[in-house]
Amino acid sequence: MDDLPAPLPANVERFSGFAGRYDAYRPTPPAIIVDILTQLAGGIQEVTRPKLVVDLGSGTGLSTRIWAERAEAVVGIDPNPDMRTQAEARTTVLAMSGNVRYQARLAWETGLPDGCADIVTVSQALHWMEPEPTFAEVARILRPGGVFAAYDCDWPPTMNWEAEVVFDTFMEHCDAIERERGLYRGVKEWRKDEHLGRIRASGHFRYTEEIAVHHVEMGNAERLVGLLLSQGGIASLLKHGLSEEEIGVDSVRAKAKRTLGNEPAPWYWTYRVRLGIK
Repeated sequence: MDDLPAPLPANVERFSGFAGRYDAYRPTPPAIIVDILTQLAGGIQEVTRPKLVVDLGSGTGLSTRIWAERAEAVVGIDPNPDMRTQAEARTTVLAMSGNVRYQARLAWETGLPDGCADIVTVSQALHWMEPEPTFAEVARILRPGGVFAAYDCDWPPTMNWEAEVVFDTFMEHCDAIERERGLYRGVKEWRKDEHLGRIRASGHFRYTEEIAVHHVEMGNAERLVGLLLSQGGIASLLKHGLSEEEIGVDSVRAKAKRTLGNEPAPWYWTYRVRLGIK
């Protein structure tokens, strides 16, 4: 194991300090992902309840908790203590929480036994992980015929074109500030639109494909601002001493109020799911 890459401290630190906001404003993955992955993992054996699901980069547990009532056991893997603390607190209130646990490990060094998992997932996190060792670890812990799914939602959701422009413009503005101030230094990121190609090129999976699924949640002006503040780059600016006023949050809040108002309305999320069958 000496050839494993070192941990990515800047990537891990990027998600410290705003776990509560992340959990409150980020979307919950759609239940249809659970249905699809369970069916694919079952194959001709018709397994309807996976024995073990492993969620890499589990964060606050949004993508881990969805398996609580659908799998015999669920393990969330995340190196960030703030995120894990939030995940554990949110999970303990579930009726079916006894089968869910979290571990302070890296995606490419889970410490789990060979061939133990029916399903391995990565939600909104593969672009922060070293690809080659992560895929090797996924293949090691998956049983033959097991399913790997790396999925991300499109930002922003479809809800109001003017509000979507506000979201995109503010993200670009904050990204420019972060890079100008050198706050992105040490952070490594991989393009999401290349995920499938890298999964396929890894040679660890006998079948790969990408599908899209959809999900609806409610949102308003307050959620749009919260969703923006839950982004790692914007949280990074605030953690490094810039005020909301300095980066323009007040202006965004006013624009969100004008375009979306206080009344919740449907937000339509598209998820890109990259699949690999071992």
